[in-house]
Amino acid sequence: MSRFGSRAGLLASTVLFAAAAASPVSADTLRDALVMAYQTNPSLQAARAQQRGVDENVPIARASGLPSANADATYTEFLKRSPNSFTSPERALSAGVNLGVPIYSGGAVKNRVKAAKYRVKAGQADLRGSESDIFSAVVAAYMDVIQNEAIVGLNRKNVAVLEVNLQATSDRFEIGDVTRTDVAQSQSRLAVAQSDARAAEANLATARETYIRLVGKAPEALDAPPPLPNLPATPEEAVTTALESNPTLIAAREQTKAAEKDIDVAGASRLPRLSLFASGAYNDYFNTLGGPSSAAFSQTEKTAQAGAQISIPIFQGGLPAAQRRQAQAQASAALENEIAAERGVIAQVRSAYSSWLAANDVIRSSKVAVEAAALSLEGVRAENSVGNRTILDILNAEQESLNAQVRLVTARRNAYVAGFNLLAAMGKAEADNLNLDNDILYDPQANYKRVHGKIFDWDDDPAPVAQSTRTVDTPVQDGEIPEQ
Repeated sequence: MSRFGSRAGLLASTVLFAAAAASPVSADTLRDALVMAYQTNPSLQAARAQQRGVDENVPIARASGLPSANADATYTEFLKRSPNSFTSPERALSAGVNLGVPIYSGGAVKNRVKAAKYRVKAGQADLRGSESDIFSAVVAAYMDVIQNEAIVGLNRKNVAVLEVNLQATSDRFEIGDVTRTDVAQSQSRLAVAQSDARAAEANLATARETYIRLVGKAPEALDAPPPLPNLPATPEEAVTTALESNPTLIAAREQTKAAEKDIDVAGASRLPRLSLFASGAYNDYFNTLGGPSSAAFSQTEKTAQAGAQISIPIFQGGLPAAQRRQAQAQASAALENEIAAERGVIAQVRSAYSSWLAANDVIRSSKVAVEAAALSLEGVRAENSVGNRTILDILNAEQESLNAQVRLVTARRNAYVAGFNLLAAMGKAEADNLNLDNDILYDPQANYKRVHGKIFDWDDDPAPVAQSTRTVDTPVQDGEIPEQ
């Protein structure tokens, strides 16, 4: 079978994350971890709240194009009146109502609303990217725990083997079969193995703490992850998918569109503005207007007026042109950022694809190395028993066998993480792609539809309440694993 053909076998799997649901209840699955992170991770919850704030920019932009009304009332006691005024009142109540209706603002409102809508789409794409980043981190943390548990187990077995070797070497030294040098070499290797085992336990504790930070609970017995679905057959296929679906690139494109609308908003201040207005007023002097001759005066009065107002800018000191040039420069920057994002996505996808293929190659070679190292160790032990190999040869063979097994464990972890990172770079590692239950999926568009048309001034949301979980009650993690 060709190299590509062997990879094609890896690509043919269609098993989805939902398959992990059949795992034993006592074990954690990768799907369990992803679901919990999706629902309780604080970084993801913060990104969703941030996007809800971005949604509000649309009604904020639209508000300046809607009618506005206000009322005011003033009650006044005239404590010291002019001695030359014979008609001034002792007290007065004034009330008024004003209504303004903008008709034309040079297109500023329309284009500001369009820019806000584009930024909502950009924010939704960024939120998708946040989901993908969290999922990638969870997958890496999940695989790190599995990897480090395996490495701890391998190191413990190695320590146990070297303890037996040291005891056997010491016994042979007692009968003069080997030298003190052989004993010292065995002692040295055992001490190194014990320190390596302790370092592996520390790495496992760190991996478990990272898992807690991302998922919100301590890892228990972790099941092996299911095969990754829908991996691309070629890097070109991966790039094509990424150019259509990568959330970072989509966000950059929407930001470019928004920046183009900002140019029209900036230029609108050079155009005429037309609005309608109406106002009414009421005054009550409480029968104190006019003093002794108050009967000759009306103690209340009502007024009303309505009209249209046009404002035509003639000279503003170059401000509109400067603002438009500034918006054009910012739009140019957004366009360049879009191209930079595109370059970055292409490089990221190609690198992820290469890393994934390389990790799979390492798995295949590591399997050969593990088998060969095991056979070599067996042969060296047999040859040592007839005097053709030294104790050092056995120790070296045992170390080579351990190193090969650790490389295989690491390669399996790296291949899975690289494959998931490849899907993430393609825009195919989000909640919708992982077959998470529909009833837990967060739809940012639902909030946008809820708020984009709101115009009532008192239509508030409930007070903020944290959605994520805290981890202060989780136990401190260590490097212990069940005895292998």
